[in-house]
Amino acid sequence: MITTLIMVLVFLSPIILIILLGILISSIKIINEYERGVKFTLGRYVGLMSPGIRLVLPIIQTWRRIDIRTKVVDVPKQDIMTKDNVSALVNAVVYYNVSHADKAVLQVIDYDFAIRQISQTTMREVIGEVDLDELLSKRDKTAKRMREILDEFTDPWGISVESVELKEIILPESLIRIISQEAEAEREKRAIILRAQGEMESAKNLRKAAEELTSVAGGIHLRTLQTIHTLSTEKSKTRLIAVPSELLSQANVKIMDLAKKLFK
Repeated sequence: MITTLIMVLVFLSPIILIILLGILISSIKIINEYERGVKFTLGRYVGLMSPGIRLVLPIIQTWRRIDIRTKVVDVPKQDIMTKDNVSALVNAVVYYNVSHADKAVLQVIDYDFAIRQISQTTMREVIGEVDLDELLSKRDKTAKRMREILDEFTDPWGISVESVELKEIILPESLIRIISQEAEAEREKRAIILRAQGEMESAKNLRKAAEELTSVAGGIHLRTLQTIHTLSTEKSKTRLIAVPSELLSQANVKIMDLAKKLFK
């Protein structure tokens, strides 16, 4: 009997060794640096597995591999009504990572799907609270508000929202034409104001120049000579005849004396 038992053990020993070796090999798990493992024993959470070679006993233990790298979620385009009742197609991008792998497994069934759904809902709520002008001019502020709400909502899931970007904002064609006309009118208004301010400054400078020239003896004559010199250097057919002001003043005096004699 003992001899038979020994023979059976000798016969089965290679098979047992092969089975044990297979169990050992299947128990070895390699976790990369950018991953974490969530380990369960008989369905009960027992801890996280850090990067490296780890053992997970078959049948008795199970585990989930969680990638902790930053993930990108493309929020689909949605037709959203702003606070001032303007319809706009908005598309966003959400960047997030798993900060606590155990919570991401224990608190939510599919955290990636949950992030996509809550991102769509949050985008609708936030954009519905702002006017179109604020949405277009303060896009970063709207995205920051979305990130704060998402981060607060997903924190119990072990998810950290890094950033939210409003990727695209599409407006109706009719509204785009109206905005273009408004912008053109605003630019024309600024141009008219700048032109008027320039003319005012020019008038003030001319007045100051006239006061300076008249306050100095011979200033007008020097300015006249400078103007003649400037014109003479240009290629022009314009002819200038300079008459001294003294001759004009003497002629004016003689004309006045002659008029007085005639009307006596």
